[in-house]
Amino acid sequence: MADDEFYELRGETLSDEAALTLPRTKAIAAAARRNRDFTVEKYARLGGDGNTTAEFIVMEVKTRGVPSKNAAGIKYRERIAVVVRADPKVLVNVWALRKAFPRLLHQNRVGPNAPADLCLYFEPVKAVLREWTPETFLRRIQWWLENSAKGTLHAADQPVEQLFFIADYELVLPWNFDELRKKEGGRFSVVPGMKLANGRLTLRLVPNAGEGLLPVSLVQLDLPPVIQGEVMPEPATLGELQGLLEGRGLDLLAELKALVQPRVGHDGALPTSDEEFTLVLLNIPVKRTADVEPERTRHQAFVLAGSLLELGEKLGVLMKHAGRYFQDVLRTQPADAWKSVALLTSEVLQFNSAKAARAQSGITEPGPEATLIGVGSLGSLLASLWGRMGWGKWTVIDKDHVKPHNLSRHIAMREHVGLPKTAVVRALHVSAMLDASIVTDIEADACEFTNDKVAAAIDSPALVVDASTTLEYPRAVSSRDGAARHASVFLTPNGRDSVLQMEDAARKLRLRTLEAQYYRALIRNDFGKDHLAGNASTFWSGASCRDISAVMPYSLIMTHAGSLADQVRQALSQAGARIRIWQRDGDTGQVTVHDVQAEEEGSIDLGEMKLFMDAGVERRLRAMRAAKLPNETGGVLLGYYDFIEKMVVIVDALPEPPDSKASPTGFERGKEDLAPTVEEAMKRTAGNVKYVGEWHSHPRGHSTTPSIDDRVQMAHLSLEMSSDGLPVLQLIVGDTDIFISQGEVR
Repeated sequence: MADDEFYELRGETLSDEAALTLPRTKAIAAAARRNRDFTVEKYARLGGDGNTTAEFIVMEVKTRGVPSKNAAGIKYRERIAVVVRADPKVLVNVWALRKAFPRLLHQNRVGPNAPADLCLYFEPVKAVLREWTPETFLRRIQWWLENSAKGTLHAADQPVEQLFFIADYELVLPWNFDELRKKEGGRFSVVPGMKLANGRLTLRLVPNAGEGLLPVSLVQLDLPPVIQGEVMPEPATLGELQGLLEGRGLDLLAELKALVQPRVGHDGALPTSDEEFTLVLLNIPVKRTADVEPERTRHQAFVLAGSLLELGEKLGVLMKHAGRYFQDVLRTQPADAWKSVALLTSEVLQFNSAKAARAQSGITEPGPEATLIGVGSLGSLLASLWGRMGWGKWTVIDKDHVKPHNLSRHIAMREHVGLPKTAVVRALHVSAMLDASIVTDIEADACEFTNDKVAAAIDSPALVVDASTTLEYPRAVSSRDGAARHASVFLTPNGRDSVLQMEDAARKLRLRTLEAQYYRALIRNDFGKDHLAGNASTFWSGASCRDISAVMPYSLIMTHAGSLADQVRQALSQAGARIRIWQRDGDTGQVTVHDVQAEEEGSIDLGEMKLFMDAGVERRLRAMRAAKLPNETGGVLLGYYDFIEKMVVIVDALPEPPDSKASPTGFERGKEDLAPTVEEAMKRTAGNVKYVGEWHSHPRGHSTTPSIDDRVQMAHLSLEMSSDGLPVLQLIVGDTDIFISQGEVR
């Protein structure tokens, strides 16, 4: 393949940038125009009847950090296509259009004769979209190219890459599978799981046969080690699988023949009547590089129709005569029937051996009609505690299903793997309580408010508890006026501390403003220094690069769940809002409680965005102004943007740095100790709170209308923030009012 051959994209070519219609495409085109490393060559679109489904920008990108003659084969200049879908919830794709572009780690699955699709992000899509800007997106492309060229994209602490893309099936082995296989005459069957909303199907391998099970011929092969490399596509036939493995130096066909042929003696073998499938389980040790020992054994399963003896006939090592199978020692021509044998590719998982504990408690009060969002580690325990107490009539909402590693810290049992978490919580509640109290399950995304069941579950009850451990739901539901009173509960990343945020009964103080005031408390108080410090370590719970879970003992989750279960009940009995933090000493077990005074929420519209600032921030601003009169004063604003919810939240305002210059008619903000202070705020809030703008005061008797100097400052700030594609805020404090404006380079 010539190195200067490129893929041509289908679609209608557009005349220029002005012909683009999708907002994200326009923004990327504008950012590329301002970036000297990107040269646009072509615009195109897909769609008919005026309905654009996608737009393309073909451009050349220069990446200065790409070494010349690098082993990966990436060039200093590469031609790429930025593919923008009309659906704003979908990430922008980046295709490498050079046909000779290398197939490397961290590329998405593509079909044959298709351009390489770069996998730019490891985080979930919604987490990326919350802070995505065209400018950082373009830099991410260069980051991917540079690190792929240098061989540093795959983190040293990340497990070696999987061999195949994640399949639509996952096969779960018994935790003692190796021991079971060694037993004399050990046989296995497959238990099909439920087809999930995401299209995946979980299969469980169990010993022996039984009613409702599918007996299988099991073949387990230990193959020689391979070096990690390109993630292979899912094969459709045994022939395709053989070809893929041959490319990695493995001969599956020879291994299968060597295993099948000896199973038939001189007297032949009768066909099995109860084994309609063959399960081929491959154990492949994977090395990070050629000169090291295998780092991890990857397991991959393939399900083939027919028994092992039938497979041997297609392989050409067995023949069928008079109803029996014999070794085919007379064959002179190679068999090729095996090439078309269809197969299903399955990811292989294995049950954990961890034990589950059931906390017991009791309470006499009936409790509310309520909804629980998220029934993972913490949520499932809360549901179990409240359900076993008989407190409340609960609806549980979650979209995830149970996987083997969840059993180390979830109320689910082994037989529940592959089932929706909501169904498991409901089933276990029924097992424990029968019909004494009711749990209703909804398998759905709690943020899909257009779902009638979800909408009713968050609007009609007396209480909704969010235990989803994400920012998505509490921020989204804060904008829903008809929702019920909400509480948010979560554990910190290291499992040491826990937090409760409860709205007031009238919902004048919603979760979005309680979140901001919680961050401010962490910034201003000593207890916030290490409150959100990262967990000790993580583990990879699956083959995907996003399957990362924090290492955290179940005992810590149970400890906090018991406290939170009681505290939610107490907080509900009071009309006011509550922000409470529990800090647990890991050595002594002593718990310190911190209460944060909840402040009234305020908001203003800033065009496309809405700004939120509570009374605590305003009071602090006025106090800092009053302390410096008659001089002006000022400082920086801390907060965060959320582009999905279209809001900016001011969390705190910092006082003037010591080297500032102030007079009754002017103010010039200094820089002494400012950067470390902002960095400390970011650290304490786990990176959620950042610099969002500037504030300053006007002297007595003057309005808060921006002066010429203020407008010049806004222009400079807007240019500085444009490097990250972010707007900037300017806040002016006067005698009685506060003026807030937002600047943005467009």
